[in-house]
Amino acid sequence: MNNPLLETRELPAFDRIRAEHARPAIEHVLAENRELIAALAAKPDPSFESVVVPLEEAAHTLSRVFSPISHLNGVANSQQIRAAYSECLPLLAAYTAELGQNAALAAAYAKILREEGASLAPAARKLVENTVRDFRLAGVDLPDEHKTRLREISQRLASLGAKFAENVLDAAGDYTRPIRDPAELAGLPADFLARAAAQAAAAGVPGWLLKLDQPTYMAVMSCAESAALRRDIYEAWVTRASDRGPSAGRFDNAPLIEEIMRLRHELAGLLGYVSFADFALATRMAKSGRQVREFLHDLAVRCRPAALAELAELEEFAGRRLETWDMAFYSELLKKKRFHVSQEELRPYFPLPKVLEGLFTVASRLYGIQVRERPSVPVWHPSVRYFDLFGGDGRLLAGFYLDPYARTEKRSGAWMDECVAAKALPTGDALPIAYLVCNFPPPTDSTPSLLTHDDVTTLFHEFGHGLHHMLTRVRYPSISGINGVAWDAVELPSQFMENYVWRPEVLPLICAHVESGEPLPPQLLSRLLGTRTFHAALDTLRQIELASFDFELHADFDPARGADVAARIAEVRRRIAVAPAAEFNRLPSSFTHIFGGGYAAGYYSYKWAEVLAADAFEAFEEAGVFDRHTAMRFHDAILARGGSLDAMDAFVEFRGRAPEVGALLRATGIAA
Repeated sequence: MNNPLLETRELPAFDRIRAEHARPAIEHVLAENRELIAALAAKPDPSFESVVVPLEEAAHTLSRVFSPISHLNGVANSQQIRAAYSECLPLLAAYTAELGQNAALAAAYAKILREEGASLAPAARKLVENTVRDFRLAGVDLPDEHKTRLREISQRLASLGAKFAENVLDAAGDYTRPIRDPAELAGLPADFLARAAAQAAAAGVPGWLLKLDQPTYMAVMSCAESAALRRDIYEAWVTRASDRGPSAGRFDNAPLIEEIMRLRHELAGLLGYVSFADFALATRMAKSGRQVREFLHDLAVRCRPAALAELAELEEFAGRRLETWDMAFYSELLKKKRFHVSQEELRPYFPLPKVLEGLFTVASRLYGIQVRERPSVPVWHPSVRYFDLFGGDGRLLAGFYLDPYARTEKRSGAWMDECVAAKALPTGDALPIAYLVCNFPPPTDSTPSLLTHDDVTTLFHEFGHGLHHMLTRVRYPSISGINGVAWDAVELPSQFMENYVWRPEVLPLICAHVESGEPLPPQLLSRLLGTRTFHAALDTLRQIELASFDFELHADFDPARGADVAARIAEVRRRIAVAPAAEFNRLPSSFTHIFGGGYAAGYYSYKWAEVLAADAFEAFEEAGVFDRHTAMRFHDAILARGGSLDAMDAFVEFRGRAPEVGALLRATGIAA
């Protein structure tokens, strides 16, 4: 079969992969895997080497074939790619459910664990233990009619999640706002105006043209002096894929949310769980819903007084009660007045090439690795770059693609994803390859992409995920890198890396004025560092609000009442939020993390892992932020271990004790 997705090669042939290759490649691999599974299930005397290793290889092959399809759906979305991706989802969901419900294989794994478990290496034993658990969570012990229903639910949920994300992307892509009066754009930076003018010229309209992407939203909210423009862009953003806003009803996700919630609840019930939240916690670091609720409640109680004070200060500064679309603007003004620094003022000091150079230096000083660009690698867009990662001994360890700029056909946000998982099996080795994706403002003809300090933080965050994936030393793909890591611990390496963008030792490495090459002046550096904890309580409370909405929605879902997300989020806001919320806000309709991604009943993971990261970083503050011994202990206990060790055990191995929430409160200035 002449299909680039099926070629055995180091990296995907992105120059030749087309939408029409997707389904035939997936069907081919699934057919081969099913033949293998039938043979393995029939083995009379299963062993780790005869059953587990071949299945790991089969899973690696399938992941490697599907990864480029899934990736292109996120970064180069077209009707053809979208249709091909959507066609593959039910095929994969059916296969996954079928594999998870294979009673003969489940019995083989249980036998291997019983008879070989004590003699297996720790990583191998953890792999088998995880798989035995996953068979149970897939319903292997259920009656046949329940197994059939579980498979139907899994396939439908896969399709619904993809459609949810498509609707958000389409709603954003449907919006444009032409502007002819320059007064409407007062306060917006020059690079933003240049981009808007270029977009207008490309569309054949006079003046400026705003699109609904993340850089536009952030810039308008923070910088636009026109309250009317801020409100328009805010409303368009928070009503994406809903019954309100510029595309009201055209891409409405409300019916999808209702069906997703009902199916998740039914799935959990079939498996013996009271709620989907309880089902999700079966593989998490947190062990009970009560523990999650108490964690969020305790954090909210500690933050609320400071958040109320921050809001009062902001409204006193503005001289009036603020609407939601005013918050970021006046917060930026107040920050500028107090610290004499703004995100936009900092942009010229953070050209992307300099930030990357400094980021790679930080990684080198911590872990002894070297990052070098490799040209001429096939990519999906001319702005994408590929880098090799070498160990201190010069050995090639891994690689990653960097796709940094916002595009219309690319979903918003930033993320790291697996291109190729690490493996070291008898059938061959594979180095880990990652995708690092951001949505920074693209460069102009004369100027590289200029980042805000928030953008720099995002880049360090995603590179932290990348290091977790790329520095793994685990042989087995299903527990290498971020695979097999408890979802509420997977953000630890990424949030850990964020700390470095606030260090006076690091900032000179990542900043230099785009024109003069001069470093950030000492007084500006000092003022920037002073902004770290500015309105941290308001930001923290906002994340707790989202996490509580997500967890309570899944934990307390009642089929008789339905999802009723509007009432649910309103109740959560009344209890937790201190900042205003617009009546027309339809945040759930674009909450892709929980309805179109992997964070269902798990959005709390960001704050949970932030506690882990703050506590871990205190070890570096005690020893020195570039202390190689501490860095290698972190590498060995956290980054290299992948999912081969329970997250709590890995943290305790590094820190010598369980994590403490006080570290986060100290880092954010909420508590001394």
